[in-house]
Amino acid sequence: CASSAECVDRGGVVMNNVSAVGSDWERAMMESALTARDRVGVQDFVLLENHTSEVAFIENLRKRFKENLIYTYIGSVLVSVNPYKDLEIYTKQHMERYRGVNFYEVSPHIYAVSDNAYRSMRSEKRDQCILISGESGAGKTEASKKVLQYYAVTCPASEHVQTVKDRLLQSNPVLEAFGNAKTLRNDNSSRFGKYMDVQFDFKGAPVGGHILNYLLEKSRVVHQSHGERNFHIFYQLIEGAEDELLRRLGLERMAQQYQYLVKVRERELCVCVCVLQGSCPKVSSINDRSDWKVVRKALSVIGFSDDEVEELLSIIASVLHLGNVQYSGEDSGSSYITTDTQIKYIARLMSPLNQEQASSARDALSKAIYGRTFTWLVNKINTSLAFKDKFNSKNASVIGLLDIYGFEVFQNNSFEQFCINYCNEKLQQLFIELTLKSEQEEYEAEGITWEPVQYFNNKIICDLVEEKFKGIISILDEECLRPGDASDITFLVKLEDTVGGHAHFVTHKLADGKTRKVMGREEFRLLHYAGEVNYNVNGFLDKNNDLLFRNLKEVMCSSENRILTQCFSREELTDKKLPETTATQFKNSLAKLMEILMSKDPSYVRCIKPNDAKQAGRFEEVLVRHQVKYLGLMENLRVRRAGFAYRRRYEVFLQRYKSLCPDTWPSWDGRLVDGVSTLVKHLGYKPEEYKLGRTKIFIRFPKTLFATEEALEERKHSLATKLQASWKGYNQKTKYRKLRLSAVQVQAWWKGILARRRAQRRRQAVDTIRRFIKGFMFRHHPRCPENEYFLDYVRYTFLMKLHRALPKTVLDKSWPTPPPALTEASELLRKLCMQNLVWKYCKTISPEWKHQLEQKVVASEVFKDKKDNYPQSVPKLFVGTRLDGDDINPKVLQALGTEKMKYAVPVTKYDRKGFKARARQLLLTASSAIIVEEAKLKQRIDYSALKGVSVSSLSDGLFVLHVTCEDNKQKGDAVLQSDHVIETLTKVAICADKINNININQSSIKFTLGQGKEGIIDFTSGSELLVAKAKNGHLSVTAPRLNSR
Repeated sequence: CASSAECVDRGGVVMNNVSAVGSDWERAMMESALTARDRVGVQDFVLLENHTSEVAFIENLRKRFKENLIYTYIGSVLVSVNPYKDLEIYTKQHMERYRGVNFYEVSPHIYAVSDNAYRSMRSEKRDQCILISGESGAGKTEASKKVLQYYAVTCPASEHVQTVKDRLLQSNPVLEAFGNAKTLRNDNSSRFGKYMDVQFDFKGAPVGGHILNYLLEKSRVVHQSHGERNFHIFYQLIEGAEDELLRRLGLERMAQQYQYLVKVRERELCVCVCVLQGSCPKVSSINDRSDWKVVRKALSVIGFSDDEVEELLSIIASVLHLGNVQYSGEDSGSSYITTDTQIKYIARLMSPLNQEQASSARDALSKAIYGRTFTWLVNKINTSLAFKDKFNSKNASVIGLLDIYGFEVFQNNSFEQFCINYCNEKLQQLFIELTLKSEQEEYEAEGITWEPVQYFNNKIICDLVEEKFKGIISILDEECLRPGDASDITFLVKLEDTVGGHAHFVTHKLADGKTRKVMGREEFRLLHYAGEVNYNVNGFLDKNNDLLFRNLKEVMCSSENRILTQCFSREELTDKKLPETTATQFKNSLAKLMEILMSKDPSYVRCIKPNDAKQAGRFEEVLVRHQVKYLGLMENLRVRRAGFAYRRRYEVFLQRYKSLCPDTWPSWDGRLVDGVSTLVKHLGYKPEEYKLGRTKIFIRFPKTLFATEEALEERKHSLATKLQASWKGYNQKTKYRKLRLSAVQVQAWWKGILARRRAQRRRQAVDTIRRFIKGFMFRHHPRCPENEYFLDYVRYTFLMKLHRALPKTVLDKSWPTPPPALTEASELLRKLCMQNLVWKYCKTISPEWKHQLEQKVVASEVFKDKKDNYPQSVPKLFVGTRLDGDDINPKVLQALGTEKMKYAVPVTKYDRKGFKARARQLLLTASSAIIVEEAKLKQRIDYSALKGVSVSSLSDGLFVLHVTCEDNKQKGDAVLQSDHVIETLTKVAICADKINNININQSSIKFTLGQGKEGIIDFTSGSELLVAKAKNGHLSVTAPRLNSR
């Protein structure tokens, strides 16, 4: 179901003469969602207390305009006042605010009209159209762009749809560049009429479009009024194009150099003769260079190739070059070209003509080239926008958008203004038929009594212009085609003779004295619905004929420019049929446009310009009153306050609201009128609130409709709940049945898999057990198929056990016992493991610790299990020296000279006579061991003279340094005692490289006393250490035994 906005009739909200209380209620209802600013004035003219007063109408417009509230409703007709400034009301957030919302729930906006038309198209499956009208400068073009932007942002999108959206939007700057120009009233005036159909698929996404163009003002190409400009594209090309492109086109960046950009109408030359032809190439509100970039990008988006763009711009440049072709007359009456241009062939084409004829032919060619190129451009855009899906194109819904020139009244009005104002008369007639006259006729057809509203029917003016044989267009065509000397003056005379008695037609000849003062003899006046307009007949016949010399057409057909060859067909050269005149073509195209618009549900946007100076915030009441009059807004308001707000056919009304009544839900089988009557009685409608016609129901007050809509919205929730419950129940039951069937199938399949897996595991287990037992039985046999599984299992088990119990340190000597088959492999693995542990350990030790270990290794090799006090030395670290520099006499150090001392330790020396104990110091250098007594070097033993070292196996600290007898310097062997005997002897062994020359004796040691004499040291075990000379002359050493070996 659509929202209540979709239920409001396209003709508008019609209200009767409701009471003040009713109006207040409506105002509160329809403006409840608005901000305080929106309450300045009323947002719908239907709510005006004095709805018949034009003063009240304009005052409401003024109030809202001053507060930047430029939009106001008359029912569903939108009145828009041009603010002449940018307003922050066109953002994406604003678009979302109006998207899918009831027409009256938010403040008036062009987006509300756009959304209402879109939702009506979607819900009612009927084509829509939005008619935007108003005079030049009222903001019609901007309004149409806002509508397209709204659809581009809010409609569903896909990759293809996004392309169509982009092309729809980008067609605007292209058509504006080639079809818009600055006029006295508007800096961006559309100089052609445009009707665009936007096609939507079943999803509501824009999928295509089509554009119809009407009556391009080609005369603007060759001359403009003072203060106006040619079409935008000429200035954009000159100002914005790259230098290389201008060079290829032969153009210069100076608009004043081109006659077509500075040329004014001949009639104005007498007024502006001192001005540079009255042109204005630069306008403060227009940035041609920036617009050029926009147009170039738009052409690419639409699908123009680089070659097509180049050829298109070449045509534009050729028109400028044609304008600079100048002629001079000869005595014979013919003309010749005086300017040096690249198109000298024109001299041959126009040589039979006099100067005036040649200039006219040149201008005709320029207008024809530009006009046909513009038509080609529109067709090219249509090809780009075409809906490619032929199968679904017939089912596509359409929203039409009409943006056509507004009513124009200038100081000098010619053929173009005549056609433009005729078009506006037709549109006004359509508006009358669809919104005013159709309202009354519908009430009368339905048998509903109401108070008739008087309105001005402009059909009499349309007939004056278009009636066959007697209308102005028919008379103009007849004068153009008749033989003889037909001229604009003869056309005027013919008008006076034929339609001179018409109440809406006046000429200088037929006017009274007062009117003659303001009318020229070459003018006629039409009394349009919008006011009086004087038309100058000069140029009417030429513009209506729009003829082009045959030889010029031949040249265009032979052009190398592919666009021109499409614009000028060779069939024209052989076609003997007279072409339709411009006015007839325009009349026929307008008739087709009216048929298109009549086939659609219309929405209206009435544009008003607040002042002629294009100034923001300025509201000229006289100008606005004139527009309110010719737009027929007061008549529209009177109709909407005279009757019923809502009307619908019985079947539509019943189909929409039948769910609100138990008797009509879910279906009604009787007559439609009885069903509607039953429904409204159930809803509690009062007799004055509605009427039942022959085929429709009419509801007087919007509040009645809104209350019904609210009831429907509440009903939707309960209906939706029931539908959801039913659907969910059905859906869940269906889903359950599928799940149950699937579960049974999956269970059967899975149970089969599980059973097969269990059987397979049992078979594998039996095979494994069988092979294991057989292998155990053949375990002592050589490897064979019977025992290979068992042997592999045993090996695997050992390796896994070894993996879990590998030693972690070098001191850990544990190792699993291997099976017999892996004894050799186990030993190799043990060695590899130990090597790896040692390697890892060695990687972590420091150089100092390495040196310490090396000494300990030497000590271990020499003393382990040989000397009692060795175990006590193992945990003690060997030091670098036992004597500091302060402990050694400086004279000794001086005597050593450069010899570096490696180790020093205090010792006790037992002399050779009586074995008296003497305190001495033992110094080790790189080459010798030195025994020092205070400041004297008592004995130096070179390592080369050291035969060996003897020590006992007990815990004493005595040791003997044996020297060679041949060394005369030596007095004999040295008997020494050290408290650090293990450390001292290890140092001696390393320094002297005598590791293998250390002897450990069990009971006694013999040593040389000198001069061939020998001494003996006897060692015995005791409770404490005693060193003394025995009675036998030996040195007796008693030492406690600390370790049993």
